[in-house]
Amino acid sequence: MLTQVVLFDGFDPLDVIAPYEVLSAAADHLVDVELVSAEGPREVPSGLGPVTLRATAALDPRRADIVLVPGALGSMPDPDGGEPAADSIPVLLGNTLDTGLPALLKEALDRDGVTVATVCGGSLVLAMAGLIEGRPATTHQLGLDLLEATGVQALDVRVVDDGDLVTASSVTSGLDLGLYLLERELGPDVAIAVETLIAHERRGTVWTRGARP
Repeated sequence: MLTQVVLFDGFDPLDVIAPYEVLSAAADHLVDVELVSAEGPREVPSGLGPVTLRATAALDPRRADIVLVPGALGSMPDPDGGEPAADSIPVLLGNTLDTGLPALLKEALDRDGVTVATVCGGSLVLAMAGLIEGRPATTHQLGLDLLEATGVQALDVRVVDDGDLVTASSVTSGLDLGLYLLERELGPDVAIAVETLIAHERRGTVWTRGARP
């Protein structure tokens, strides 16, 4: 099972590292995880000062079983509605729309057998690209209104499973997302073993299709 974790300029490091470490802990069960970008191998600056990570490959939905999109880390929008700063989270997320990422994410969603997962503002990348209109999803509580404004069924829950789209709410929910994906794809024994290894108990109830919003 190959998971490609997407890096883009301004990504939130915890959104990446939390699910990356959880999924990598199941390597004995033929789980591979790699860092990728839409542009291919490169050093990718995060939104946390000098922290960068290296994408070792290009995002390729033809190879991946799971494509995981993090959110961004930056300043908050001006509550008075002023011009957003270049390092504000909405701007960093919006910048991805001018890259090759939206087309690759559409390819992933259109491809049978591929699950697209997101942490925090990662779902807003999909939403702003017009890829998940009408579908249930979650994001950070501060972004739920924006998610709903794009036509998404915004849910204020920890994890939302809508089949080939699995979204998680806020930065620490990346741990829960990783564990849930292990349980869904490889079974509860694997998820429990990793949960024990990292000493983390999952929080909340996973919303699934057919559940009441």
